[in-house]
Amino acid sequence: MELKLTDISPLERYKLLIGLVIPRPIAWISTVNEAGVNNCAPFSFFNVLCEEPPLVVTSFNVRSDGDTKHTLKNIQRTGEYVVNLVDEVNADAMHISSYEFPEAESEFEKAGLTPAPCAVVKHPRIAEAAASFECKVWKRMEVGPGRELVFGEILVVHAREGVIDPASKRISETAYNPIGRLFAARYCTTRQRFDLPGGLSSLAPGKTD
Repeated sequence: MELKLTDISPLERYKLLIGLVIPRPIAWISTVNEAGVNNCAPFSFFNVLCEEPPLVVTSFNVRSDGDTKHTLKNIQRTGEYVVNLVDEVNADAMHISSYEFPEAESEFEKAGLTPAPCAVVKHPRIAEAAASFECKVWKRMEVGPGRELVFGEILVVHAREGVIDPASKRISETAYNPIGRLFAARYCTTRQRFDLPGGLSSLAPGKTD
């Protein structure tokens, strides 16, 4: 099959791209609005870009009613935000927070999450998250109808006890079990990990490390 993306609709392109580019990491972004209501929501058009400066990028579309997403409104207003990383223990809470709640309702309360103070930015981080990045906006870019890219510079990293080795700064494969986004309501784990060359062929079906 060969598809020219100019010949198919934006919705068809979306379904095609999110089904092929998998798994995707999840930015579980937390902010607070002008009324003091804590907000969090997951975004899987997301990744880390470089280490100098330490940048992440997240792509935002509009809500189903065509309005700007609450998370993006809060980022535009304050110029900062928190990217929390999702692992298996808080996957359900993350999924609950993806629903389009009214702006006056807190996803923290709906999903049973705890807001924790940050060291630099004014927004809360998610206490239950495996790790959190305090970010300031490095650059914003409108790339199409209803789509904006936000590049964030990571200022501070928080991590659950045991996730980061304090001496080597390496990440524990046993203490950190992130999940990835597939499509619709489907996600995946990273339990099967292997070295190349030759590592994949040694994995029996269902074998984990």
